[in-house]
Amino acid sequence: MSLTGTAFLALLLAVTVLTVLATLLLWARIPGPGPVRWLGRVVLIGLCQATAICVVAVWINTSYGLYASWDDLLGRSGDKGPVSMPGPPAQRARFIRGDNGMREAYFHGSRSGLSGQVMVWTPPQYDDPRYRRTAFPVVVLLHGVPGSPQSWMEQGRMPGAYERLLQNGETRPFILAAPIINPGGVDTDCSDVDGRKVATWLAADVPELLRSHFRTAPEPKSWGLLGISTGGLCAAKLPLQYPKVFGAGAGLDPDPLNGDRGAVTDPALRERNSPTWLVAHTRADVGLFLATSRQDRESPPSYIEDFQRAAAGSPVRLRTMLLPAGGHNYGTWITLYPAAFGWLGEQLTGGPPR
Repeated sequence: MSLTGTAFLALLLAVTVLTVLATLLLWARIPGPGPVRWLGRVVLIGLCQATAICVVAVWINTSYGLYASWDDLLGRSGDKGPVSMPGPPAQRARFIRGDNGMREAYFHGSRSGLSGQVMVWTPPQYDDPRYRRTAFPVVVLLHGVPGSPQSWMEQGRMPGAYERLLQNGETRPFILAAPIINPGGVDTDCSDVDGRKVATWLAADVPELLRSHFRTAPEPKSWGLLGISTGGLCAAKLPLQYPKVFGAGAGLDPDPLNGDRGAVTDPALRERNSPTWLVAHTRADVGLFLATSRQDRESPPSYIEDFQRAAAGSPVRLRTMLLPAGGHNYGTWITLYPAAFGWLGEQLTGGPPR
């Protein structure tokens, strides 16, 4: 049973309710002398508290995506990680169909030397005979850290949330692709550092995989990114570094836009890979959307305000949004989907009409 699945949370809620009912029923019926009865009641109280704490812990984990699986929670990496499984090259990668129309592949990037998982979803129009020769725009979904591509499905309600926007005419048909942004479990803020070319993985290898297996539009203005938290920083950074690959990026509650010291320890490298430095030194004609809430302590409005000042005078088309309330969680990010996907629908070209 999945750690982040609805079924597990429902099971814990049921156990908690049963524990409370058992306490009420057995409180006065515990046999034995006084000390034994008191000990039994203490055990019942402890069980009630333990199950309630488990429910809250699982709810918090599901909301924040802190641990993606039981192995992640227990620190079991084993020999199944990307480091020990190089995988096939992009052209020979096999996509396996999963739930909700998702397809999943594991491959080895020829340029970065990294291996990892990519999940892909195609809109209904993709299989429509009227558009069998149509190339589609792509939106790359970048998860947070900790997190995984599955986080978009398990906590981010993808692709269902996007499908509803598409059906309501609030955005346009995209191919959605969710790659891992920290292959091997190493977070580099989606940067190329010694031995970990994560920017190359996302800007060269993942697009190569998608172009090899799907009808993707070739021009940069048909490729965008949507990221949350650490992925939000990456969504702001990669179009500035690779404007010939990505034409737009939307960052929701992004990590510090001047770089994360824990991810890139070298100060000079961190600065030159930070969106705030990049936007002040770019000539890229790209669009960026940045959003957060007044209550988000992990991504305060000051991050975006500093970025806005750095972007003044640049050719970057910048749109920002500030919610009055909301934490650093999927509840807030899902609330921002209509604005983010609507904006991407305006920025990206190609594919069938709305």
